[in-house]
This record gives sequence, structure tokens and C-alpha cells, in this order.
Amino acid sequence: MTAPRTLPPVLLAAVLLALALSGLQPHDRPTWLMEVCWVIVGVPVLVAVRKRFPLSPLLCCLLAAHALVLIVGGHYTYAEVPAGRWLQDALDLSRNPYDRFGHLVQGFVPAILVRELLLRTSPLRGSRWLAPLTVCACLAFSAFFEMIEWWAALAGGEAADAFLAAQGDQWDTQWDMACALVGAIVSLLLLSRLHERQVARLGVGQARTA
Repeated sequence: MTAPRTLPPVLLAAVLLALALSGLQPHDRPTWLMEVCWVIVGVPVLVAVRKRFPLSPLLCCLLAAHALVLIVGGHYTYAEVPAGRWLQDALDLSRNPYDRFGHLVQGFVPAILVRELLLRTSPLRGSRWLAPLTVCACLAFSAFFEMIEWWAALAGGEAADAFLAAQGDQWDTQWDMACALVGAIVSLLLLSRLHERQVARLGVGQARTA
């Protein structure tokens, strides 16, 4: 089945409300814009294709959750998110862990997005290559994102520190990509069966619409 009719509008309203609130006096306006640009671009695209390519309920919920993670990180900057600060103090960590969490999500959610696209638009359904190619796509996106951070650092210098959220870790890029890799693998291990059932219920006609 597709997402219940009320689910996408409710999720969309929640994301847009959070986006609007996050834009009110963010910690750093340029950083906020760079972090939430994925939401600003992604929402219109999803709305535009909603009838031609309706998403599974699982993917709808995951995309909304990912958007909220980006929005919170954009408002506070990843190094200053209060929940991460609390966890840092509680566990006596050397850095705010919200950035690591964000990169785990960066692998966890796109894994289901890539999987759904491959299941519905390619002959990979039932193939042993589906999971490895999904993980590779997620890792490639993570690497591309790290290149964006590199370009931002070259262009902005110290002004880009809040966007990079390296927090003094010289291995931050490698850790970020490792987190995305782990997130993608865990996502496939936990959600593949549920996702398979939901995609199957989309119907042959809808599954090949793309």
C-alpha cells in the first residue's frame, strides 16, 4: 500500500513548521541555510512527484525524520545542539555527539530511499546485488557530502567551522563516512523485510511508473 492519505500531509506540515521555526534566530544564518538546503530542495521535488511516484509509508516517515535532524542541526549548529551537549556531559565525551548521529542518519535513511528506487525502477528486485549496491550508493553520497564540506572550508575559511562541525577532530571526515556506512548497513538489516512488504503492496503499475 502507499502511505495513508493523511500521512504525507501531516509529515509535510510538521517538517515545514519545524523549518519555519528553525529559521527564527538560528545560531548562525549561513550555516542554517547550508544545512537545511537539502530540505528546501527536497520537499518541492517530493511534492511534485507524489502522484506519479508515491512513496512507501516507511520511506515517508524516514525522510521526515531525516529532515528534522537536519533542521535541528541547522538551527543550533551540530556542535551546539542541546541534546548532544547533555549527552556529552552525561557520558563525559570529548565532543558533542549530535554530528555523529547526523551522519548515522545520513546512511540510515538514504539506504531505504536508494533501495526503494532500485526496487521500483531496476531489475534488481530479488538480486543479491541489491544490498551491496545500496550501501555503495550511500557511501558515495557520504563522500560527496564530505567534498561539499571541503569546498565550503576552502571558500569560507574559519567562517565554515560551524558547518564542518569537526570540533577539533582531525579524523572527522573518516568518522563521518564510517558512521554513514554503519547507518546504511544497520538500516538494511533492520528494515529490509518491512520495506519489501510495503513496496510489494504498491502494485506493479505504480512500482514501474518512474
